[in-house]
Amino acid sequence: MNLLLLEEADFIAADRVVLRDRRLVHMQDVHRAAVGDSLRVGRIGGLMGNAQLLRLDAGEAELHVSFDQPPPAKLPLTLLLALPRPKMLRRVLQTVAAMGVPKVVLLNSYRVEKSFWQTPFLEPEAIREQLILGLEQARDTVLPEIIIEKRFKPFVEDRLPAMAEGTLGLIGHPGDYPACPRGLDEPVTLAIGPEGGWIPYEVDLLAKAGLQPVQLGARILRVETAVTALLARLF
Repeated sequence: MNLLLLEEADFIAADRVVLRDRRLVHMQDVHRAAVGDSLRVGRIGGLMGNAQLLRLDAGEAELHVSFDQPPPAKLPLTLLLALPRPKMLRRVLQTVAAMGVPKVVLLNSYRVEKSFWQTPFLEPEAIREQLILGLEQARDTVLPEIIIEKRFKPFVEDRLPAMAEGTLGLIGHPGDYPACPRGLDEPVTLAIGPEGGWIPYEVDLLAKAGLQPVQLGARILRVETAVTALLARLF
């Protein structure tokens, strides 16, 4: 945890917070904080700054906080992601939050198992928990927007064209396609498929919506690896 993220409920005054949960444990066991120490903090959805530890008890800590730094800029990206298997979903959510993705659409695909949609990790609080972990890692305060689309065809045909308008639309997909571009500074809409990739019908439908396939080479990557590799290459 490189940033203590503060919720509205933590504030007991405009410049005072009290922590009692896992953040307290982290301060004690990892930071080994003592009264008087300075810690980096951020207000969810707001500015970052510093906190001075005023009081540290077994069950709670009180901090004086001030905020004067904006969070880092987000990537100019909308990420369409075929729903990964549940355990991988948690890691991917942390990754996209840490790397500065502002919007993620979790999308159905032919190769997405129906059981994946029943996971409790798709509950709003579970998603938020993983995003928070990613923000803490990267020192960011702004939660990505997560959109869930369980019907591939209606989304791609009816909503994706408007979403992708004015952006460079790309499909991360193995095959005989152009190499993924590098070092972009323009807005991108990027679709990453499930394990095994999109099926040809899905690639065709995405292409009709304005997205074109690109590849990273002959190796087939896990979804979590492909997300990191593609974002690092693009931006």
